[in-house]
Amino acid sequence: MKELDPETVESSELVQQTFAYWFKDHGHIRSPFPVYIQPLLKQKATNAFFEWAASLDPKAKDEVNDVIIGEKFEEIIFQIATKLVATEDEKITLLYPFLPRIGDKIEVKNSSDSIITDRMIMSEGDHSFLKVKLKNEETGEVWETKFELPA
Repeated sequence: MKELDPETVESSELVQQTFAYWFKDHGHIRSPFPVYIQPLLKQKATNAFFEWAASLDPKAKDEVNDVIIGEKFEEIIFQIATKLVATEDEKITLLYPFLPRIGDKIEVKNSSDSIITDRMIMSEGDHSFLKVKLKNEETGEVWETKFELPA
């Protein structure tokens, strides 16, 4: 493994490219990171990442590859972000960045579209669900549904 030193060009590029990707929307993939946490998140995640890299023992350094490094950095970013966001809904977005969010329009078969107005995580037995509250755009009717969350 190349040394992960904040001063090396390769390490700096990895950090910058990762933030550049996750802090912008890409088609159907939306950034889960609110703008207001991004500067502090960059600072804290970068420091934590290089502390992690410096703490690896020599044997672990030999086994770590670029994929593991990238995954670890993303894991650190998401962990720190959950401590920086202000609302429970923002935490849900960070835990499940690809699921529908408040304000999203949902197409409903045989009915007009509905907008998500609220969401929460709930458990039933060993299963977790995202419970969403929606409002029908045409009738104003409020209704709820749930999606099973990935394990």
